[in-house]
This record gives sequence, structure tokens and C-alpha cells, in this order.
Amino acid sequence: MKVTEHIKQANGKALFSFEIVPPQKGQNIQELYNNINPLMEFKPPFIDVTTSREEYVYIEKKGLLDRKITRMRPGTVGICASLKYKYNVDAIPHVLCGGFTKEETEYVLVDCHYLGLDNVMALRGDAMKHEKYFSATKNGNQFASELVTQIKNLNKGKYLHEIIETPYNSDFCIGVAGYPEKHLESPSLDSDLRRLKEKVDAGADYVVTQMFFDNKKYFDFVEKARSIGITVPIIPGIKPIAIKRHLQVLPQVFKLDLPEILISEVEKCKDNKQVRQIGVEWAIEQSKELITKGVPVVHFYSMGKSDNIREIAASVF
Repeated sequence: MKVTEHIKQANGKALFSFEIVPPQKGQNIQELYNNINPLMEFKPPFIDVTTSREEYVYIEKKGLLDRKITRMRPGTVGICASLKYKYNVDAIPHVLCGGFTKEETEYVLVDCHYLGLDNVMALRGDAMKHEKYFSATKNGNQFASELVTQIKNLNKGKYLHEIIETPYNSDFCIGVAGYPEKHLESPSLDSDLRRLKEKVDAGADYVVTQMFFDNKKYFDFVEKARSIGITVPIIPGIKPIAIKRHLQVLPQVFKLDLPEILISEVEKCKDNKQVRQIGVEWAIEQSKELITKGVPVVHFYSMGKSDNIREIAASVF
């Protein structure tokens, strides 16, 4: 079922969802299931599965370092199929511009269609670690809006090299990312909102936001989005702080601000066990306020770990 249909059927009740990361190559998928199992009691209608782009690794060969390109966490589509049929839940693969040609993207989408996946998350993706700025793969999509257009065209039977008249077209529900504190590369929030509008105008059906720790920033973001004609559901994304190092890492990586009161409470903690509890309590209050204000879904960035997410969900849902 489409995300938008889940939201409609909920009749105003906030839904619970979360995002997971595929295991690294060589790891047992059972560990992933072990972290998902405790969250299924909260009846998530859908689970997102991230996609990692390629990266360079260095392999020693005859005393020299040989640079090879690889994907450390493959298997997104396979995991989605596994989750769909193991848990009877809608699994949503992240589809990236970066690291994929348009042809490869089409093949991924065809696989998703054959597997009965009804939703995809269309993302530009990050720059590679050695790149200062994002650059598209040769013959790939440069912007998420272009990727949305490709998916929308496929839904109409418009493949890259031909138009196929068939009653068996895909009908993907398309999610895109939104940034309450703007994307790190955007010159301003208003400029970033215009980019979001382009994605929605291209055919995106819903938005999931980057993590934030101040609900006012989410509410202001939604108000500004509505004011420029973005009418699709805007789902808030929540990540609980779990370790003290998050005070430096999250602002650095995601270019977001942390509330001073949260910083102060975390800095008082003697160890990460106390930090984790502060993060859980903060996310509970965030979630409760968001639900009171009528958000359609509260989406959690679990990063494959479920203990703190379960604690939050048990207090909220």
C-alpha cells in the first residue's frame, strides 16, 4: 500500500515508522531482524531502507595500495523484499542519484515493481568522501527532481528508450527529503524550499524531513512550505541523541542546530548511559508535541538499533 493511502486510512491518527541501514557485507541479516522485532508491536505501516552509494577502499597488493570502488552496504532491494514478506509491512527502498546511471536506476525500479514494492524514496545522495561537492554519475541524474521525473515517467510506461503501452505499469508512491534547517548546500531556507517545490511539482507524493531537535523549526518549515503551494504530507524525522559525541557529529554532518537546553543537559551527563536517557526523554517530548499538532507520521532514524526507539514508541504510541 502507498504511504499516502496509509495516512488517509489512519483518519488523523499519527502513525509510527522508522528507517534502517543495511548490514555491511559479510554480516548476518538476523541481527537486523533482531533489532526490527521489538518495534513491530507498534504496527509500523512502512519501514525505510537506506541505500549507500559507492566508495573507494584501498587493498594492499604486492606492497602497494590498490584503490578499488565498492559498496559496503548493498542489498537494499533484497532487504525490502524480505521485510515485506517476513513482516507483512510496506518496505521503502531509498533510490539515489549518486552512484547510479539512469539505466541502472531503471533496472532497480523494475525490480522493485516486480517485487510488489509500492513506494520509493527518491534522493540525490551525498558526495563521495573524496569529493568536496556532489557530482552526478555519468549518464545519471544530477538532482532529486530529475530522479522523481524518471520514476513518474516509468509509472506512465515511459522507459528510457521507449514508451511501452501496457496495463502493468508501475505506480510508485514517491517520497522525497525536506530540510527544516535547509540542506547544507543551499544558500538559504527559501531557496531550499523552492527546490522542494520542484520535487513535488515533478511528482513527489510526500516529504520526510531531515532530523531536527527543535519542533518550532519543523512547524515553521511546514508553514513556509504550505505558503508556496506544497500540499503533500510532510512527515517529521526524529533521531534521539545517544552518545555525547553527537553534540559535535550531528551539527557537523547534518548542519543543524541543537537547542541550548539539550546541549546543557547532555554536557552534564557522566556517561553515555545518561546521555541515552536524555535523548529518549527529549524525543518523547518532541513526539508528543508533534502528534498533538496533528502530524501524519512520526518517523524515527534508528540506524539499525531499536532499544531507544522502542522506549520512545512505548511512551508515545
